[in-house]
Amino acid sequence: MERTFIILKPNAVRRGLIGEILRRFEQRGIKIVGLKFLWMTREQCERLYEPHLGKSFYEDLTNFMASGPVVAVVLEAPRVIEMVRHIVGATDPLKAEAGTIRGEFALTLTKNLIHASDSLESAQREMSIFFNEDELIDYELDIQNDI
Repeated sequence: MERTFIILKPNAVRRGLIGEILRRFEQRGIKIVGLKFLWMTREQCERLYEPHLGKSFYEDLTNFMASGPVVAVVLEAPRVIEMVRHIVGATDPLKAEAGTIRGEFALTLTKNLIHASDSLESAQREMSIFFNEDELIDYELDIQNDI
């Protein structure tokens, strides 16, 4: 089983979309193994988006992420990174397919509701910003017997 990391951004929280977004992962048999509702510190924002340091959108994005509460989530399933990115959709909501989270709900490029890790290495780095290993819960879903 692989693990990946997502964050529901402040606009997802403010728009009341937490349950709807998490439901989309659960209905696909993706297991939630870590979940935190928090207000990111400036340091967490900077660490999360460190690969984008120096890019034109970096400052606006880190400011936005610190502007309200977020939901940090660790997900687990076979091929989870690929599956999650498919469910989330393209970063640009105008290019995201209908039926994806961003295709259905996102309004702008930088405030696109959700951050999803793009690789196993990124997922591990990003998870470590918000979770200790002992905070991740190992259990089985009934649906896993069907996988």
